[in-house]
Amino acid sequence: MSTPEPTTHDPEQPRYEPPPSVGKLALWVLLFVVAAVVVVLGGVYFT
Repeated sequence: MSTPEPTTHDPEQPRYEPPPSVGKLALWVLLFVVAAVVVVLGGVYFT
């Protein structure tokens, strides 16, 4: 039992690390959602 198996809780070797591109993707999605909301609100306002 001196060498435990790699489990989900292993601080030395994280099994899943989200790549930095995920943050950029989330930023693009947020920008798209904000733009869509602005377009919808603008259309409702000017109609």
